[in-house]
Amino acid sequence: MCEISISLYCLGAHQICGQKVTHPFPFHLPVNNCNEGDTVDAVVPYMGESISDGTLAKFLKNVGDRVEVDEPIAQIETDKVTIDVTSPEAGVIQKFVVKEGDTVEPGNKVAVISKSGEGVEHAAPSEKPSEKVAPPAEDKKEEKAKPQVETTPVKEKPKESPPPPPKRSPTELQLPPKERERRVPMTRLRKRVATRLKDSQNTFALLTTFNEVDMTNLMKLRSDYKDTFVEKHGVKLGFMSGFVKAAVSALQNQPIVNAVIDGDDIIYRDYIDISIAGLVVPVIRNAEQMNFAEIEKTINTLAKKANDGSISIDEMAGGSFTISNGGVYGSLLSTPIINPPQSAILGMHSIVSRPMVVGGNIVPRPMMYIALTYDHRLIDGREAVFFLRRIKDVVEDPRRLLLDV
Repeated sequence: MCEISISLYCLGAHQICGQKVTHPFPFHLPVNNCNEGDTVDAVVPYMGESISDGTLAKFLKNVGDRVEVDEPIAQIETDKVTIDVTSPEAGVIQKFVVKEGDTVEPGNKVAVISKSGEGVEHAAPSEKPSEKVAPPAEDKKEEKAKPQVETTPVKEKPKESPPPPPKRSPTELQLPPKERERRVPMTRLRKRVATRLKDSQNTFALLTTFNEVDMTNLMKLRSDYKDTFVEKHGVKLGFMSGFVKAAVSALQNQPIVNAVIDGDDIIYRDYIDISIAGLVVPVIRNAEQMNFAEIEKTINTLAKKANDGSISIDEMAGGSFTISNGGVYGSLLSTPIINPPQSAILGMHSIVSRPMVVGGNIVPRPMMYIALTYDHRLIDGREAVFFLRRIKDVVEDPRRLLLDV
């Protein structure tokens, strides 16, 4: 798109790009070129209330590629999620306005789309015109004008072999060569995670307490009703819904764990929003009002969105308590770090068959270690231990949830 300014000095009709303009006195009229309406701009979309900018991670298309309406053409990486820049119209990509690695804000132009495909240079965004530097003509003339001087051949001296490298002492550290190392810039998401976790360590008085849970009854409950559960609700019955229900019960018994420090005040929350920790942290809203099926459906929906990158900022914002399941990766024991501004996080771990004393007999039991990391400025050790004890009681005997005991 270009803009031209035309001065009209007489009364009459003037034809400009197929449009008649009439005016009785001199003025400047800005008009578009004759291809008006042929191009549209693909811009950075709204990225969420707490996100002001992002990094253009990569182009999904090249200049000259055909795109359809709402087809992604580039990806923007933010502190929390990756967002697609889509084409507002069907057409051909005429040019890219920004480069990979640039910082962009909502509303910034990323690409120009030609609806007709005219004026498109077929080149990939990463391609750069090769710069061939020819030697100046004057230098060539000077080389021709230089007289040739005969020189007598000089006998070359035998090359001296380079001195051998100094021998390292047996105790001297031998570092690998730099050629065997790779330097890769951190993504915005990884930088944000690193900053938040370090801020958590610097701000909170972190303390972790542990307990162990006999998973026998919860595993039997799942085994007995898994087929009926799938048939009725359309989702599988997992262990996470049992731990979410147990966490809700524990948070209701120990509301200080669901609270947070704000300056000189303590904010008590009358709702329970459970964050499910991963690289992104989706939130189960109002978990205290959900049954097992509703929790499993919500987890299933959020997990699919997280995997395909379509999860929104609002679906990850907030959260009053976090559950982290390191057991899916085989973790036996860990000390999870609090997700600010929350005050505690529950860590689940792998289920391992161990010998336990039950009724005076040694029997194998499927056992899981659980950990609660909490902000000791707000939560006392007694409350943390009671919290984990409630998790243990409910998971080992899920009937407690039915009877509220």
